[in-house]
Amino acid sequence: MLHGIDVSSHQSTFDADGLAFVFIKATEGRSYINPKQTSQASRARKAGCVVGFYHFLWPGNIAAQARYFVEKCASQKHDLLAVDWETTGSGTRASNAEKDRFIREVKKLRPTHRVMLYCNRNFWLNYDTTSYAGDGLWIADYVTAGKPRIKAKWRIHQYTDRPLDKDVANFSSKSALQAWADPSRAALTADEETEDVADAENVHAAEDVKNAENAEDGV
Repeated sequence: MLHGIDVSSHQSTFDADGLAFVFIKATEGRSYINPKQTSQASRARKAGCVVGFYHFLWPGNIAAQARYFVEKCASQKHDLLAVDWETTGSGTRASNAEKDRFIREVKKLRPTHRVMLYCNRNFWLNYDTTSYAGDGLWIADYVTAGKPRIKAKWRIHQYTDRPLDKDVANFSSKSALQAWADPSRAALTADEETEDVADAENVHAAEDVKNAENAEDGV
């Protein structure tokens, strides 16, 4: 397991030493840009971290939000990209279909990047109906690191928010994470080929997985 953090404008500074990756909030809706994202990314890169950026999704204007995200985030080639799907400050949420469309729009706009879904366990079990997470699921569940309470395949687990959001990534090494972050890479290792096959199988088996999760939770 690799250790990392995710930050927003609330983190004026952070210590990236010893971390493998850092995710940074870039945008929200169609009007907010994190004014600290460039300096935060620079700090993470100087520490040798894999860098990712995320967009906080609001309902409506999905294509416009996708364009806003890719145009305003301080990403470089092969940085990870993610959509943050949760309840907004006004108590609303994007629909499952809107979440799926946003991921697909970003993947079309930035084909040299992995595009992921971030959501909490409640959203994954109770609001998600397609199990579509783009290139990988980043799940929030505040339990033991690396042991989120879901059956679906996941890439990153956010396991606490104290004193800031901390995560682990399900990769054997930072070099493996760096290699995976480049979707155009022609030669995959045997381990990554297995992971990619598992991803495809996970999409086809998603409904069975979700039914099993819900059955265990009694929902």
